[in-house]
Amino acid sequence: MNVVSLSGLKGLPGQTNYSAAKAGVIGATKALAQEVGRRGITVNAVAPGFIKTEMTQNLNEKDFKTLIPVNRFGLPEEVAHAVGFLASQDAAYITGQVLSINGGLYS
Repeated sequence: MNVVSLSGLKGLPGQTNYSAAKAGVIGATKALAQEVGRRGITVNAVAPGFIKTEMTQNLNEKDFKTLIPVNRFGLPEEVAHAVGFLASQDAAYITGQVLSINGGLYS
């Protein structure tokens, strides 16, 4: 399981190096999924949006939530549940995917 970012999917101005790094992890996720799939190993990534963590604590949620269709920042538990599912046997046929967990910010 890899953690990427909206930046790796969309690219963000002023974040060229970060966007490139995350896009590289997305490419690696997709390539590795093809390499190890025959052995029953899945490789996926999650791309969280604005999640209430230390990383976003200095952002004013009011300024950003209007950009997010569900009108709020996500919770760490919401990301954790998605990661738990993708790591479970219930997701054994899901591989090489990037799951955006961003309230619809960029689909």
